[in-house]
Amino acid sequence: MRYLHTMIRVADVDASLDFYCNKLGLKEVRRYENEQGRFTLIFLAAPEDEESGINEKAPLVELTYNWDPEDYKGGRNFGHLAYEVDDIYATCQHLMDNGVIINRPPRDGNMAFVKSPDGISIELLQKGPAKAKAEPWASMANTGSW
Repeated sequence: MRYLHTMIRVADVDASLDFYCNKLGLKEVRRYENEQGRFTLIFLAAPEDEESGINEKAPLVELTYNWDPEDYKGGRNFGHLAYEVDDIYATCQHLMDNGVIINRPPRDGNMAFVKSPDGISIELLQKGPAKAKAEPWASMANTGSW
């Protein structure tokens, strides 16, 4: 398992970049705009992590800007922790076998979400290309939120 990023939702991209980059000193290493999903992802690295943030895509802070305004209350602006795993199916099976609910199953062979006992969302991403779709994951429904 390898730590990837922490996601934080932001309401104002310019104010957020001013804080995280100009004041805190992080560096923007990647940006992704999704018109269909109406969001922008901006990935930031600490100065000493800039090279690995670019080449290995970790460790990073992901700023998520949703184009449609939303008032983030109750900690909703904190999104999730993300970890890359060698085998998404084996990892999810191990978690289920140990009593962890898979909130968003890896139907696509690439991504799953679970929650910590304190309700923190954890994103699990398949290392390398997505695995072929397989049961029981492909038809498993979401449980709760993530």
